[in-house]
This record gives sequence, structure tokens and C-alpha cells, in this order.
Amino acid sequence: MADLFADEELQQREAEATQAGAPLADRLRPRTLGEVVGQEHLTGPEGAIGRMVSAGRLASMILWGPPGTGKTTIARLLAGAVGMRFVAISAVFSGVADLKKVFAEAQTAARAGQHTLLFVDEIHRFNRAQQDGFLPFVENGTVTLVGATTENPSFEINAALLSRCQVLILRRLDHAALDELVKRAETLENRALPVTAEARDALIASADGDGRFLLNQVETLFSVELEQPLAPAELSDLLNRRVPVYDKDREGHYNLISALHKSIRGSDPQAALYYLARMLVAGEEPLYLLRRLTRAAVEDIGMADPNALVQCLAAKDMYDFLGSPEGEIGIAQACLYLATAPKSNATYVAQKSAWRSAKDTGSLMPPMHILNAPTKLMKNVGYGKGYAYDHDADEGFSGQDYWPEEMEPQQFYQPTDRGFEARVKERLDYWQQRRQQLQQSEDDAG
Repeated sequence: MADLFADEELQQREAEATQAGAPLADRLRPRTLGEVVGQEHLTGPEGAIGRMVSAGRLASMILWGPPGTGKTTIARLLAGAVGMRFVAISAVFSGVADLKKVFAEAQTAARAGQHTLLFVDEIHRFNRAQQDGFLPFVENGTVTLVGATTENPSFEINAALLSRCQVLILRRLDHAALDELVKRAETLENRALPVTAEARDALIASADGDGRFLLNQVETLFSVELEQPLAPAELSDLLNRRVPVYDKDREGHYNLISALHKSIRGSDPQAALYYLARMLVAGEEPLYLLRRLTRAAVEDIGMADPNALVQCLAAKDMYDFLGSPEGEIGIAQACLYLATAPKSNATYVAQKSAWRSAKDTGSLMPPMHILNAPTKLMKNVGYGKGYAYDHDADEGFSGQDYWPEEMEPQQFYQPTDRGFEARVKERLDYWQQRRQQLQQSEDDAG
């Protein structure tokens, strides 16, 4: 069933949360928007939420941010700040029947002059049809919708619903915000956290921006009897290690692979290795990373260092041979090779340009002199006539025209002056000069 509760129930729950037996995170739940930490860009006087509260009128909104950053808390406080009836549901446990009940009750309340703030946790879990069901009630003001999601709304929320809501981005809690939560917990418990200064910093770092996770860890520390404050190593032994927030098919995945690729392109091996480690530690499939590294080898390095492609394929063979974790060293080496290699996207640009030209020019026939003549008929009509065998020419270069007669020679590949490609450029420039000399000789002879 949906988790539905209105004003009186909310007040009762909050009162219960202040009791000693309630979880620490509930007992420290902010009572006002001013007590919310880490989201001052939204809740402050100049923030979007601060301005709406000052005006006494809320717009429907989507609160987008990582876990434990205050989405649910802000929604509850918003209703109280502007005197609205508060109703909350979770998309994980709610269905169409629950939504119909919520909207019917909101219409009844509206007739009595009471506006409803409908908070929908995990709103991205509603399917497209269910999201469409919100539209008429949001549009006519029956409810002011506040949706919470950890996923990118542009991917997970219907465009029609998204257009009727403001998207407000909650930030991952920084060190200062998390430290403030620890201080509040110490004040509430009337004692200091039983850890050294170094362990305290390690504890905050391990929270990965998640305030709720941090307070749960703090509560665990307060619940054990310790003879002396814990150092970082002892703290690590006592508390479970936090798994990085990372979904392989979600935005976090695409953010990190983008960061890895751009760090390689930008020749920053330290950052590239960091993002590679982030993905491997979080459980990314190594072969996926090898495929992306191989793409970077040809897209961003190409002929500036053709060995980059060889390195990636060798790393793939090494991983297939050794597996994890030893094979991951080869992946790291390929990553570092790419990041430190000279860069050129000339191959990538040439490929796209040539493909575009091929589509534009259709089925143009190559010149007759470079066509094979396997039959007598083909030879009689001119196939292969006048072909110059390059190995018999001076310097192994005949300088013939290989383009269709209806098409001017094109310059798809334009090498840079970097790495091995600089030598390729010298070669192409020399051949172009020889081609012009040979053409001039033919014109003079003609």
C-alpha cells in the first residue's frame, strides 16, 4: 500500500521521532528550512525555494539529487512553510488505485479551501502512463506536485509532466555540511563522537555526500562501548565499507565514462586513471571499459600513434588471459598509454567526411584505367587500359588519378604535425608535390 499521511499524522510521526528510541536521523530531522544543510542555493533567501516560500506560493517541482541530501525533508517543510496540506506517497509501493484516492481527497480538500502538496518519492519509478495521470490535477491546481528522484529527470520523467514542473538540483553534501550533521548529533547525544580527528574526517569522506548514511554510521559509533577513540584503521574495521553509488545503466555510468574519455582526450593521465578506478571499483564490466578505451585510441589518437590501438587490443587479450584483478593492470596501462599519447582526431574526421561523401555521390564508376579486365569483352571496352603499375614507376609512385571522372579529388584525411602523424604528413605532402610535377610533365608533353 502507499505510504499516505496528512497533517495530523505527520505531526504525530514527527513527535514520535523525537523520542529517544527513534533513529538518530529522524531525531535530527530539521524543523525548518533554515536548518537544512548543504542546500542553501535552494533554501536560502535568494534560492528558488526560498523565493517561493517568501511569496507564499509554491510551483510544482522535481527535486533531483543523490540519496541522503534532504529531498523528503524539504518537501515536508515546504508544506508547513506555506500552510498546505501534506500528502506523501512512494512510487515503489503505490499504484493507480492509490493515486485515484489521493486525487479524490485533494479535490475534496480543495473545495474546503485547503491546498494539497503531494510529495512523490522515487517518482521516476512510475511508468509513462502513470505519470500522465498527474497532468490534469497538476494543471488545474488540485495538487502542487513535489517529486523526488535520484535519476536524471530528462531521461525518466515524461516531457509533458516535466514541462509543468521546475527541476531543482540538490547537491551532494560537502564536507562542511556533513561535519555540521555530526556536530548536531554530538549536541543531541551530549557527548563527542568516539573517534580521532583523522578518523572523523575518514568517516565523513566515507559517507560519499549522503547525510542519512553518515548519521546511521554515527549512531552505530554512539551505540558501542569504547575504551579510547578510534583511529582510521580501527574505524574501518568497525564500520562496513560503503559501496560507491553507481548504476551501470543510469546517469552515473554515463557521467563517469564521459569523464574518463575526456580526461584521456585532454592528456590528463592522473584524472583518467581516477575515473577508470571509480568505474572498476564500483563493479563496471572491464570489457566495456576496454571497448571504450579502444574507441578512444582511434577517435582521439589515431595515426598520431597507431600503437595506441595495439595497446588496447593487447590489454583486452591480457584481461581475457588473466582475469581480475591481475588483468586490470593491463587496462590501467592502456588507459595511461592513451592519456599520454600525442592526440589527433584526423582519422575520425576523415572517416565521417568520407562516409558523407560516399552517401552524396552515390554509385559513381571508378576510372576505367584502374578496373580489372578479367574477360576479353571488358578489355576490349577499355577496362584497365592505361593503368600504370606503381612498382615499375620511378620511386614506386606513378601519380595517376584514381578518382571517378565526375568527381574532383577530395582531401578527407588531413594529418596533424603531432607524433607519428607528422611523418605521414611529410609523406603525403611529398606525394602531392610529385603528383603535380608529373601532371605538369604530361601537360608539357601534350
